[in-house]
Amino acid sequence: MNNTEEKLCVGIACHLTTMTTVIFVHGTGIREREYNDTFEIIEQKIHAERPDIKVAPCLWGTLGAKFNDNRASVPLEDATLALSQPEEDADIILWGQLYRDPLYELRLLSLKPIKSGNAFGKKPRDILQSRVESLTPTSQLEAKLQEAGIAEIFEPAREAVIHSEPYKRALLTVSESDLSEYYAPIARAFVAQAMFISEQQEKFPPILIDAQLRDKVVELLTLALTEAELGLRDSVIKAIVGLALPIGTNYVRGNRFELTDKILPMPGDILLYQTRGEKIRAFIQQQIEQAEPPVVLLAHSLGGIACVDLLVQQQLSQVELLVTVGSQAPFLYEINALYSLEYGQLLPEHFPEWLNIYDLRDFLSYVGNRIFPDRVQDVRVDSRQPFPRSHGAYWTNAKTWEAIISRLP
Repeated sequence: MNNTEEKLCVGIACHLTTMTTVIFVHGTGIREREYNDTFEIIEQKIHAERPDIKVAPCLWGTLGAKFNDNRASVPLEDATLALSQPEEDADIILWGQLYRDPLYELRLLSLKPIKSGNAFGKKPRDILQSRVESLTPTSQLEAKLQEAGIAEIFEPAREAVIHSEPYKRALLTVSESDLSEYYAPIARAFVAQAMFISEQQEKFPPILIDAQLRDKVVELLTLALTEAELGLRDSVIKAIVGLALPIGTNYVRGNRFELTDKILPMPGDILLYQTRGEKIRAFIQQQIEQAEPPVVLLAHSLGGIACVDLLVQQQLSQVELLVTVGSQAPFLYEINALYSLEYGQLLPEHFPEWLNIYDLRDFLSYVGNRIFPDRVQDVRVDSRQPFPRSHGAYWTNAKTWEAIISRLP
């Protein structure tokens, strides 16, 4: 065996005995079902480019906040939770409303004057109703519904929309001149209703966080209804957005127990971590020690804070890269609230390479390079999702994976 062959064999042997491990550390409010759905997406994205990498779980949510005395601290009165609406561009504001009220656009269209139509011909409302009721998804649309994860609930969503009062009232306002302007709002209502049903069933299909996938489904639905138009004209979108803030659904009302159950995990996990975070950090460290090195920590939101604290406190040489996504560690450090490091102290020399991914639409993401000069590389992505959905939309964003894959050992 010559030297070249020997080196080749050694290289192959090293490759076979060494496997990089990416450990996914989730953020606040996440429990098993949602974690598993996100983990599957992350594993698929990594293996598409690097099938040699092992993706390992770190579900610390089992240690997260929970009621220990059957909600004994919760008053029985009903409560109202106000939601604020940030200013955004037209499309994002519109979807922000549709996420809360799938029939939002149809309610607005129903405010237009009722049209009588041509007494001697088929009324525009009948034409529209006929096309909507006879809608048959094309093979391309069927495939896209499957990819989006809403194929099974699309028909129930469609039925819910066309039997709703806002849809029926909107039909009365259709005229021949503006008939084509109704197809895209109806398509968006179908998609938004399907997303709403998914969340009600505690399912987390890809369409919930992938704006491009969502918009493609809407486009194909609109084409299936009519090939003449692909959506509302800009002037119509602006008019709808102008009405969005005063008319839109700005409040969520519900039974106090149900409301508290829904909102507990997110703030509860944050409070629990700030007071008893050592258990969560110890759990993450245990997963690192059990993993085959080199290790990459892929940490979202509060998971990023926990990983920064752990890596400041412990010299874990097997961790070669920390990737924080939509995380707040730089912010906490700047306000002197980071557990492991007082403001003014430097990151220790043993702290690994740090990649930080943020989105200006995600108000829970922060940049680190100006806080820790030359120790953090910030990468900006744009999910084109309104907040708070933008906080969980990183995993289907191509730029997120461009930044991560290129840096994996």
